[in-house]
Amino acid sequence: MKRDSGWATLLSLSLLLTGCGGGDGGNGEPEPPTGQAGYEWSLPAGFPKPNEAADNPMTTAKVELGRHLFYDRRMSVNQTTACATCHLPERAFTDGRITAIGATGEVHPRNAMSLTNVVYNATQNWANPILTTLHAQGLIPMFGEFPLELGWSDHETEILARFRADPRYQALFAAAYPGEADPFNADRVVKAIAAFESILISGNSPYDQATFQGNRNAMSASARRGQELFFSERVECFHCHGGFNFSQSVSHAGITIAQRDFFNNGLYNIGGTGDYPLNNRGLWEFTQKPSDMGRFRPPTLRNIELTAPYMHDGSIATLEEVIDHYVRGGRLISEGPFAGDGAKNPYKSELILRFSLTAQEKQDLMAFLHSLTDWTFICDPRFADPFGNFPRPARCN
Repeated sequence: MKRDSGWATLLSLSLLLTGCGGGDGGNGEPEPPTGQAGYEWSLPAGFPKPNEAADNPMTTAKVELGRHLFYDRRMSVNQTTACATCHLPERAFTDGRITAIGATGEVHPRNAMSLTNVVYNATQNWANPILTTLHAQGLIPMFGEFPLELGWSDHETEILARFRADPRYQALFAAAYPGEADPFNADRVVKAIAAFESILISGNSPYDQATFQGNRNAMSASARRGQELFFSERVECFHCHGGFNFSQSVSHAGITIAQRDFFNNGLYNIGGTGDYPLNNRGLWEFTQKPSDMGRFRPPTLRNIELTAPYMHDGSIATLEEVIDHYVRGGRLISEGPFAGDGAKNPYKSELILRFSLTAQEKQDLMAFLHSLTDWTFICDPRFADPFGNFPRPARCN
């Protein structure tokens, strides 16, 4: 199955698992938290409370177990790859590659998405309309085979045994799932990782400080001019990247109907037919509707400065090139197997229109996008690797 494919099988697996039943630990690690008190959210100004899955309530102990599992290479079949391998804190929980690479070296068709504010996503992955919870999504990298990511399929017992035999994990699982005779199963693993991912909330960028915290000087004059451009009808970035999370596809507590938006931004138009490359056709892979060809979920723009390369297939290298793509109203590929003018894609969103920018305006827009970088989030010790296998960014030390 592709990165966003095979959802029906894996969601069925999720239902079956519910209710069932890499780094080595270093010295000097603090004792795992105990107790099942409800999780106390610490939210940035202007942010709504996230949804909590009824079958996966948040607790501090579960978050801490998930943090350990997230950074542990023993999560992969050959003990070479952790969740963090594709989601590095220094890159706002992306990996810097064009597309992701699995534990066995298999190259994937999709770019690893940022986990910034992932708890607020109405849908998970680039183009999957069905995956709406983090713990359902987590089964794909664990059990998916085409492409293989962590390689749990046919190796579940073997992988779980590594954690069952580790005294540290014995304590962590007992604290996260008290009263369970044997919490060492895939359902409990994926729900703990989902709990950790849920607290990866970024909301203290210069933009946030200026907008929600009353510190206007946190943004430069150039960034403020870029903000006006971003929210203007001339440039229209905000139509797909609006709201507190700079993504229209959001869900949170108190919302009546979650927005689950997908857009074709004119990245391809193979042969002038509107086609996209095989394995990267977006929502069409689930609906088979021609109008859904090339439609993908717009990701958050928070920390976008750190998450290059861009687009669902990592095919645009820099943020400057991303702006050029939208200025043109679609990408022109002059030759090769993907040749075509994306600006003329018949399925392109009506929101993607050609516009012009002066050199200064482009610089201002770049300055605004850079103002969405939140270094307190990147350096937050709550999100750090407990094993020390994934070093903190130099700026954080």
